[in-house]
Amino acid sequence: MRIRVLFFGVLRDVVGLREDSLDIPDGAKLGLVFELYAGRFPRLHEMAASMVLALNQEFSTPTAALAEGDEVAFLPPVSGGSGAFTQQIADPTGNFFALTRETIHVHGDGIASQLLRGEDGALVVFEGVARNNTKGRPTRYLEYECYEAMAVKIMAQIGREIAGEFSIGRIAMVHRLGRIEIGETSVAVMVTAPHRRAAFEAALEGINRLKRLVPVWKKEYFADGEVWVDGEWDDSVVKAHA
Repeated sequence: MRIRVLFFGVLRDVVGLREDSLDIPDGAKLGLVFELYAGRFPRLHEMAASMVLALNQEFSTPTAALAEGDEVAFLPPVSGGSGAFTQQIADPTGNFFALTRETIHVHGDGIASQLLRGEDGALVVFEGVARNNTKGRPTRYLEYECYEAMAVKIMAQIGREIAGEFSIGRIAMVHRLGRIEIGETSVAVMVTAPHRRAAFEAALEGINRLKRLVPVWKKEYFADGEVWVDGEWDDSVVKAHA
């Protein structure tokens, strides 16, 4: 049977492929796919304890069974307004989750104002902004890529969990992709609530979970080179190999 295999972030550089087609025996497990590519690219074995595998846009384990036409993704550690959204999920309750390659418009007539309702007494907005250096090394610009269909699903899952854990009204998460100039917003988390404490706590928890669970990767460009930014998966995510 034949499956589709995707590679993201630094793993794409390791194997030299963005995607591949692979013929495997009937009844094969996800772990076999990892071993086949790790046999060709030994560095994958070195990185296995920090990377995860996804099957059909969901986190999975090496023991998962595969079927004809499945989509497998190799995922390195995550790095932590108007505009065209490449992916978006809007809940009936008013929560909103999206990816965009355009400027994220939060204030004014942007996303935050669309979350507010009459019973809200607080609006907390967190914006992650591209800074001009990393440990003193001047940064020219950033570039983000992600597993888009999976990323927006995980963002929505995180948002719904937070809405159930905190006394808030609505929550929105938007992540930008592509080239980000210094000073531009790369990610925004917005929370409305009747009271400020819940709004602050939910916004902080939102960005923290997003950084550990959503498959988004950052590449930093310097005057003298470029590098994928190291990150770390949440402990709840099963790694590709022990």
